[in-house]
Amino acid sequence: MTKSAGELQRLVDDVILDDRFKKEDLLGFNVDREQRRLDEHQAAGGAFSAADGWREASVRLHLPRPGLEQEDEEHAPAFVIDKIWIRSLLEVVKAGLQDVSARKFHWFPHRLFRTRATPDKPNAEPERLFTDVYNSNAMIRAHEEIQSRPRHPDDAADVEYVVAGIMVYSDSTHLTNFGTASLWPIYAFFANLSKYLRLKPSMFAAHHLAYVPSIPANLLRYYEETFGVPASAAVIRLLKYDLMQKVWLLLLDAEFMYAFTHGVIVVCGDGITRRVFPRIFLYCADYPEKCLVACLKTLARCACPDCTTDKCDFWKMGMKRDMAAREKNARKDTGLFHDTIARVRRWIFEDGTAPDGTHSAFSWRFASFGFNVYKLFVPDLMHEFELGVWKGTFTHLIRILIAEARDGIQKLDER
Repeated sequence: MTKSAGELQRLVDDVILDDRFKKEDLLGFNVDREQRRLDEHQAAGGAFSAADGWREASVRLHLPRPGLEQEDEEHAPAFVIDKIWIRSLLEVVKAGLQDVSARKFHWFPHRLFRTRATPDKPNAEPERLFTDVYNSNAMIRAHEEIQSRPRHPDDAADVEYVVAGIMVYSDSTHLTNFGTASLWPIYAFFANLSKYLRLKPSMFAAHHLAYVPSIPANLLRYYEETFGVPASAAVIRLLKYDLMQKVWLLLLDAEFMYAFTHGVIVVCGDGITRRVFPRIFLYCADYPEKCLVACLKTLARCACPDCTTDKCDFWKMGMKRDMAAREKNARKDTGLFHDTIARVRRWIFEDGTAPDGTHSAFSWRFASFGFNVYKLFVPDLMHEFELGVWKGTFTHLIRILIAEARDGIQKLDER
């Protein structure tokens, strides 16, 4: 018996004594048989059911060796990482649009205003509000671009052309205090749904896309057997970056990119037929994971995923000239940048240069559409402020009060 007294009491009160409980359902129950069925279910895929669209995929990671010249990246030794569980991004989008929750979607983005009239300012100017992605400039621009393009010849006159706003979230999670068990899930949310509904657990608004594996130990053994030396920290970092990008290349497959370009016909959850154009507006993650997806160095000299502001200028944060510098030095996903990355990759594999460069999957897929990958990575207040910067700042303030050795802590507690 591993249940607490409270759990045991709830089992009796809420389950066994419930009027809906039928003891006949337990006739013939056998613990060994049911545990065997659970084991068989796990062996057959478990939670990753093909009926839910899950499939097992694999990627090839090409291995560089600092100091060793190879023919090129494609002919370098490669290691196959399998058991990558993913779902089709396009099918996830279609399933979400066909769900009953789509009845509450905002299909047409709009600008939201309010007027705060006061006795001293009876004719106050309207003030624009930003509450959700569907009243942002980015989604309005995407919607206007869709409306301006020629209609598909097979579409009836009443077929609406709409944008399906997608927000992506990923977070590597350590599951135990002792041990190495971990998960690295990727989720998708629909920006067409109000945040007040999207954040309700009862809405089931989060859609699983994939589970990213960690670098397996047998890859490192294979590397040492192949090259005769263990993989350096720089090589392991490059492989970790490449793995994440190749998982995203699996998700951003040809079917999704076709729908991105030409749209896909969907009979939505409200019964209306629409041609839907999926667009990814946000990628939410903590700072190290943003750097991983954007292919940037964590805490490098230019540490921000959005601009190339130097670390030595961080003290100017909050000043007008800081914002001007951010706008002037905004990161841009340009063709010149792509050529530089391709040249660095050749140096890594063909010349044996120490590895330190990779290419973002989002840049591979969307750069030709004029899409700037760095605009995806918006600030994540929970990770970057509430659990990070603010927590560290508050802890430091507490230490200052303790160092004063007076009644500062007591006064803080009273407040």
